[in-house]
This record gives sequence, structure tokens and C-alpha cells, in this order.
Amino acid sequence: MSLQKTLMYWLWLLTLATSSVSAASFTASVDRTQLNVGESVELTLESDDTSYFSAPDLTPLKPFFELLASKQVNRFSTISGQARPVNQWVLTLLPKQSGFLVIPPLSLGTLQSAPINLHIRDTSATLQPQLAPVYIDTQLDQEQVYIQAQAVLTLRIYHAIPLFSDGNLTPLLLDNARVEALGKPRTFEQHINGVRHGVIEVRYAIFPQQSGLLEIPAQTFSATLAGYDPQSLTPFSARPGQRIEVKSARVPLQVKAIPDSYPEQATWLPARKVTLEQQWTPALEEGLIVGSALTRTINLQAEGLTDAQLPAISSPASSTFKVYVDKPSLSRRYEDDGVVSRREERQAFVFEGTGQNNLAAIKLPWWNTVTDQLEYAELPAQSLTIKAALGNNTLNNTALPSTISNDPANTLQLRIWQGLSLVLSLLSMCGFALWWRARHQPAVVIATSNGPSPRSLQDDLKKACLANDPMSTRQALDAWARQHPESLADMAARDETLSLALDDLNSALYSESDSDWQGKNLWLAISQLSFAQQPKNNSNDDQLPPLYPP
Repeated sequence: MSLQKTLMYWLWLLTLATSSVSAASFTASVDRTQLNVGESVELTLESDDTSYFSAPDLTPLKPFFELLASKQVNRFSTISGQARPVNQWVLTLLPKQSGFLVIPPLSLGTLQSAPINLHIRDTSATLQPQLAPVYIDTQLDQEQVYIQAQAVLTLRIYHAIPLFSDGNLTPLLLDNARVEALGKPRTFEQHINGVRHGVIEVRYAIFPQQSGLLEIPAQTFSATLAGYDPQSLTPFSARPGQRIEVKSARVPLQVKAIPDSYPEQATWLPARKVTLEQQWTPALEEGLIVGSALTRTINLQAEGLTDAQLPAISSPASSTFKVYVDKPSLSRRYEDDGVVSRREERQAFVFEGTGQNNLAAIKLPWWNTVTDQLEYAELPAQSLTIKAALGNNTLNNTALPSTISNDPANTLQLRIWQGLSLVLSLLSMCGFALWWRARHQPAVVIATSNGPSPRSLQDDLKKACLANDPMSTRQALDAWARQHPESLADMAARDETLSLALDDLNSALYSESDSDWQGKNLWLAISQLSFAQQPKNNSNDDQLPPLYPP
């Protein structure tokens, strides 16, 4: 076992030991709920209870499904900022019958999943036998649609031969229509005429923006052939590694204009279903008081429309209250029937007076594309009663100062604060007087020196020279030279004896062989300098003038 796998194993055990005890769950989900006869469906079972190391009981599936493939996945899931281990079982199932079918509840120890309803459509009467090993089936959910309404286009790529994963489908581009991909492509299997086919399903939502005839162009799918069986029922002459291309059929779509019976000033909303809901915060049963805020959350949901098509809800206007509208929250999700969009608006009401306030009902017209008729999504009228605040609060607040003044304890506390304030005022005045006096005094500059004196530096240099120590002499010489206005190089330039002595010192320092250096000559040359005994001038003439002259 590799080091990485060993660490992952111990991390898994540590997480099991330290994870908090919570209610375990065992869920079941499918990649789609509607499929045709012969198509497979992917069932995912997931549990966060790692105390069960066995697999789920799949016996209830045998009468209704054929198990084509299965795999187990162990991963970590982050829930409320805490990483927890999760077990997944992914099953590929082939239904044994058509019609409405139920995936029965499955058990994992004492846990049990919920049932799932499936609709298996029988298309044997309309499905034509296909002899090509790779082809594209194109389907529209309806032949005609209203302008700006949704039409779902489904492209299914069938391949009876293995393909590499480099398959590519050209993007769907339409003039005078908006196109939106409905999620990621799906992959499953289907048995056709006894031959197992791999299926790649791609779905689009099309929203025509102009009435008339809209032609959906052919789409091209290309992939690399991975291999084939010469004895297969679908013979193919291409060789493995060869690039193949197939095209879909052109599909016409008739786009209808807005019906005359639809209100002229209303936003055109062709959808399968539109709902309006509202929620009040706080609840209306708690009562409303003048000056308090009341928030109404309105949720508008539509099936078959994008969130950009959902209109804004108009805010009521009145002289007795003010309305503040937040930025709307838009969202969408993809289902088997297409796009489901949601618009959430928040309206904050602030009431300025008491009495009865009536909010008018909200009626939003929309066109039902299923029944082909006009309908309304409504919110009923709302009556709000605003009450005044308690009247004794103002009276109590007015009488509060006299009550405090007559209370002996409060009087003593007041006098203590007055005394402290007087003391702080006196201290502030004394501080200001001292500052004013110091402001008119001359500034005194005190020269301080923390370093060695010139005399001590000269003594250190003499000791180093007479000790015949070239390294200590060099350090003492540099420190001594920094105390003079003239550099060491300038001194050597005007004194030949000092120059020769410095050359001997450098030779002793940088020579690879040991040398018997004598520092007496260097000390004699330094002592003969005219300013050897004179320290650097530190008189008051070199000092800066005082900041505040008298």
C-alpha cells in the first residue's frame, strides 16, 4: 500500500472517530424520471452513516430492473463547515417493462430510502430500425409554439460502436431565437433490435423572438472510432482511430404571434404554469405599531420561462406609509420539461400613522401554453391595522427627571460626578499653565555622547600596535580615524612614513603566510601627525542653534 493511500485510510478512520453523532441519512436519486423503452437509468444511493460497511440490499430491484453496472464511491462531503465521509453506490438499471414504474425503497441496515416514480414510454410503434452504427435522433416537444415561449429540442446520439471520449457536437445557433442548454449532456444505454447502443443526450430550450417559420439547422457530431466487431449486426467499414461525422435532421418550428385576447399593456408571459406567493415578516397576527417595519416577500415562479422574462411586481403607493423595495433575487433550475425560473422581491413597509391600510390585490396575466388560454396569477387584497404605541411611556419619561432629583441615592451619585468633573477641570488648567510657561523658556540642547572618547580610541590604537596584533590594530585604526575630519587615505598621502607603515599592515593582514609584523613603526608615524593628540572639535560652535532662541 502506498504512503498516500495509507494516509487517506488513517484520515478516514480518524474522521469516523471524531465525527459528531447526528441523524444518519440514506437517499436515492436518478438522473431522469422519463425515459423510453430499452433505455437505462442511473440510480445513485448515498449514505453518510459509515457504520455500515456492507452494500445496500438490491433484492427489491430484481423483479423490475436489470442491473447492467454498479460502482461504489467513497468521498468527503462538507456539511456546515465540517467534512464528513459519504458512501455512494451508482447503479445502471434497465427497466423490464414500460409504463409507470416505481423504484421501491431500498434498505441499508436500519436505514431506508424513499421510492422514486419513473415513466417508461413505449416508442416501439414509432421507432424505425436504424442500421447505421452512429446516428442522431432529433425531437421537438411541440411542432408549434408561441413567440417567446419555450420549445425543448432533444438530440440523441446513438452509437453501436465504441467511441473515444473526444466527441464534439457543434453549438446550436439560431437567428431570432434564444437558445439555452438544459444542463450537461446525459449518457446512458439503450437496446434497439437486440443491439446495445450507447446514447448521448443533449437538450436545449429554444425561445423564438419572431413569429413565423423557424428552421432549426442540422447539427454535426464528430468523434474518433475506438474499435468495432466485424461480426456485429451493424457492420462498419471505418478503421479504429478514424474520425467519423454524422449530422442531425433539419427541424421546422412554427412560431405563433401573441393572441388578440391577451391584455395589451401586460407583459407577455407564455408558460406552462405561473404561481404567485407572499410571506409577511413579522407575521400579521403579531400586530403592527406606528413606526415599525413590515416586510412582504413575493415569490413569482414560472415553468417554461427564463428568469429574465419574469416581470417586476409593482409596489403599492399611499400617503400613510412608505415602501422600500430591495434588489430582486433571480434564480433558475432545469427539469425534464425545461426551465423553471423564480423571482423573489422584498417590499419593506414603514407606517407613519394609525388606522386601517388596504393593499390592493395583485393580478398578473399569463398565457397557459398547455390549455391555450388566458389565466391570472393572483395575490388577494390585504387589510392592515396600525396601532399607536403605549401612551404611558411618554408620561413616564416626562416625570423621570423629578423622580431622579428627589431620590437621595441619585442625588449623592450626581454630586460625586460633579466633584470629579471639578477636579479634572483644575488638572486641565494646571497642565495648560505649565505648558504656557515651558513655551516661553529658551530651548536647552544637551549634547550627549554614548560612544568612546577620542583619548580612549588613541590609547586602544597604541596598545594594539605595541602588541603587534595586525587585526586588532586595523579595527582600532579605523575607529580612531573616524574621529578626525581627515580620512586615513588623506593622512597617508601627505605623510610617507605613515603610508609605508600602512602598507606593512595590509601586507600582514592579507598575506597567505604568517608574518612577523611589528606595530611600533605605525604608532610612531601616527604619533608624529600634527593633530594626533587633538580630538575632534566638539565645541559649541559646531552645535545647532536652539530651536526657540531667547
